[in-house]
Amino acid sequence: MQIDVKGRNLQVTDEIREYAEKRFAKIAKQVSELAELRLEVADENVPGDAIAADVVLRLKGTELRAKEVSKDPKHAINLVADNLERQVKRHREKRRARRESRAVADALRTADAPLEEASESA
Repeated sequence: MQIDVKGRNLQVTDEIREYAEKRFAKIAKQVSELAELRLEVADENVPGDAIAADVVLRLKGTELRAKEVSKDPKHAINLVADNLERQVKRHREKRRARRESRAVADALRTADAPLEEASESA
């Protein structure tokens, strides 16, 4: 998985970049090597929670997004990674369920075809 870390109104240090790569390594194991992850860490000019982490994960035919706000860039990355982990897990379960239901439907269709041919010829 390719990880692209950008900063908006904020300098992205090597420490933040390495932390993000380490944090998203678990997600990288669950998705294709062709997946692209774009992380944008932004300093929003608002009082209170000033750092926002916005992540977009592009998979084959799907785009998963998450955004979290915190006072610390690492904490914002941590929150957004947790959110994205849930989304990836849910996406994988949906795909697995569709694939299994399709396999069952195909098996039933092929099992019913010989029975119909036998009853027509009799």
